Parts: sequence; C-alpha cells; structure tokens
Amino acid sequence: MDNRAEVKAFLSSRRARLTPEQAGLAGWSRNRRVPGLRRGEVADLAGVSVEYYAHLERGDLAGVSDSVLDALARALQLDEAEHQHLADLARTAGPAPRTRRKPPAPQVRPSVARVLELMTDIPAWVGNGRGDVLAANALAEALYAPMFDEPARPANHARFIFLSPQARTFWRDWDRIASDTVAMLRTEAGRDPYDKALTDLVGELSTRSEDFRTRWAAHDVRLHRTGTKQFRHPAVGDLDLQFETMLLTADAGLAMTVFSAPAGTAADDALRLLASWAVTRHTNDRGAEAPPPRHGRGNDA
Repeated sequence: MDNRAEVKAFLSSRRARLTPEQAGLAGWSRNRRVPGLRRGEVADLAGVSVEYYAHLERGDLAGVSDSVLDALARALQLDEAEHQHLADLARTAGPAPRTRRKPPAPQVRPSVARVLELMTDIPAWVGNGRGDVLAANALAEALYAPMFDEPARPANHARFIFLSPQARTFWRDWDRIASDTVAMLRTEAGRDPYDKALTDLVGELSTRSEDFRTRWAAHDVRLHRTGTKQFRHPAVGDLDLQFETMLLTADAGLAMTVFSAPAGTAADDALRLLASWAVTRHTNDRGAEAPPPRHGRGNDA
C-alpha cells in the first residue's frame, strides 16, 4: 500500500472530523466553509509550523520524531488505536523505516491447538490480523457455522461479512460488525503494509462490495480486545456473548479469541444447547463424534 497516500488520507480525515469547538479554540468563526480544523490550527495545537504540518499531511512522515507524533496525536485527539496507527505509518515511511515487526506466524503450533481442543465449554479460535481463522475448537465452529460452511479456507471474517448473504442475518448488529472489521483491517495494514495476502483481500473486497469500499475510505482504525457480539444463530437463536482477544506473545501476529456468557443467563443456556447441537451436527455430517479443532496453514505472511 502507498504509505504517502495512507498518511495523507489519515491525517486529513482526522483533521476534518475535529471541530474548533471540540479542540477548545477560542474566537473561532462559525462561518466556515468546512466544519473541521484548518491546517494552521492543527499546527498551532501541535506546536509546529504551518509549513511543517502541511509537509506531514502531504504524506511524508519519514524521520518524524516520536515527540512530534505524540504532539499530533494530542492535537487531533487520536484514541489509542489511531495513535498507534500513526506510529505504524511513520515506522514504515521513507527509504529506511523504523524497525519492522517480526513477520506473523504462518500457522498454529500443536501445543496451542491442543489448548483449543481442551477448551470444551467455550468457543475459542486463533486468528491473524487479516481475519483468517487458523484454528478453532468444535464449539467455535458450531457458533460460526455459517462462516465455516463457506468453502474457502482459511475461513475469513471479512470475506464472510461482506460477501456472504448469510452474514446480515447471522449478525444482529451487522453494521457495527462490518465497520469494526474494516477498521481492524486498516489497523493491520498500517502495521504491515507489505502483507500481500492482506492487500489481495482488500482488493477483492473493494472490487466486490460497495459496503466495504465506503468503510475502507473512512480510514478508521480500531483495536480488537474485548466487547460483546450479538448473534442470531440458525440453530439456537439470539445470543449475546462477551469476547476477549489475547495476543499469543510467542507467535507474532496471532491472537486467541474466546467467548463466554454470565452464568445462569439465557446466553449461557444457549451455549450449552449449542454444544449439544455441535456434537449432533458433526455426527450427522461425518458419522463420528466431534473432531478436534481444525488447524493448519493460513496464507503465508
């Protein structure tokens, strides 16, 4: 991806969304052609010259110090994900970028796959920043049955959300899930702009989905750590599950996501029903008890 174009679009979009009132600027006129901040106002807030900020917004972050990046983040009121994204864009800018991250692990180690297999009461999977699911336990496959029923492997969240007609029924809050997913892909693109598989995925989705194109153009970024997801499962109906995403520190670029529900809730009962349905489903489909979690190679990073 073109680093200069990414920097220009990201900074200009963050400047455009921040009003003078939100920035705490005194004496600003309400008769403005655009609601966002002017370049000079951002420069003043960041403590840099107008010329220097204009240079940065033209897309050149090569050699910019961490102190300047921090000042820009404060001036533009960036959240944690946006601040990290700006740092990632700076890291990969110029002919001699800052130290790059280790390439993502291409597969799930057997010991991690075994941990998933032993987690029988909650859905859990391991995936990468592209949204590929590289390993999943039986209950996760049951929870995400419509996605795992798609033929492509590895199963991919973004491809399912934007290209499968089942997705809008499966997600009760599809709009939020779609926006969050694109924001996470944009975050990953900032971390690793040389990931060909990610570039190919973005190209495919941009070509085939206007919903994806619109969200991608917003340049929003997001960290995916914890929250609640709202499902409408074809077998057990509506359930709201809490999720936690934990980085696998020994496996660069991989994270484990687990789902749970408070004890005694309708969602907890639905998970128990889902576990029974999962065994029946595998028995009917394969003539055997539920297998160990699927694991294997994803696309090479």
